[in-house]
Amino acid sequence: MVTTRLVALGDSVTEGLGDPLPGGGWRGYAALLAEALGPREEVLFGNLARSGATSRDLAAAQLPRALSLRPTLATVLAGVNDTLRGDFSLPAIAADLDAVVAGLRGGGATVLTARLPDPGLMLGVPDLVRRPLTRRVRGINAILDRLAERYGTVHVDLAAHPALYERRMWGVDRLHPSERGHRLLARLFAGELAAHGIAVRALPDREPSGPVPSAWDGVRWMAVEGTGWVVRRSRDFLPRLGALVLAEAWHAARGRTALLDERSAAELDPVLRRIRPTPV
Repeated sequence: MVTTRLVALGDSVTEGLGDPLPGGGWRGYAALLAEALGPREEVLFGNLARSGATSRDLAAAQLPRALSLRPTLATVLAGVNDTLRGDFSLPAIAADLDAVVAGLRGGGATVLTARLPDPGLMLGVPDLVRRPLTRRVRGINAILDRLAERYGTVHVDLAAHPALYERRMWGVDRLHPSERGHRLLARLFAGELAAHGIAVRALPDREPSGPVPSAWDGVRWMAVEGTGWVVRRSRDFLPRLGALVLAEAWHAARGRTALLDERSAAELDPVLRRIRPTPV
């Protein structure tokens, strides 16, 4: 008898990239979380996440499908792809994430949300490149914090968890968790659900069951996947990133980096004020 209907919304991380199954395809933290909640006959699991998905994709495509499954529990993990777009817009991201969380809560689901880790720290890029990305992630995290307060989600702070920045937690591309990283995410989410009174049968194992990717896997990924990613982003995000880095360098040379932080905060303030802080 089904007691829990878990639906996962998100991008390639939630889809499971970095955690391959022996027979092909991906598993990922969401499937591990479903296993932690109970046996298959009791937990109905649907993974709607798609590689490359942004907050707009969650609101426009994944939310309607999720609601049709009548979830009792839903995970929402997105935003990193938004930071890697040339048309990055905090008001648009806030509106889409608000629609997703409000829709799921309105449908009666307990919603699990998470603050995003800093992609600049994960990628190990120079500070001139990292700081613009960090400001974008901080803006999205502030929106997620406000939505968690507004709608009473189960909210996990991934940004502050030091283990997530360990190299072994990430795959060969440094963009997707390794199997170990997916297991850590599943353990963090399951632990937070248990702390909120949601029954968890057992935390997922810490140690991976599959082989650790080799250095050759990294070379092969760059040749097959990485080059294509660079080409796609070169038409969209990389020109914008170049402008951001130049601005960062100009302000850093004059000791005015704090001015960019102030501008970022000023852009975020009206976005947060549009999200009513009083819980439903």
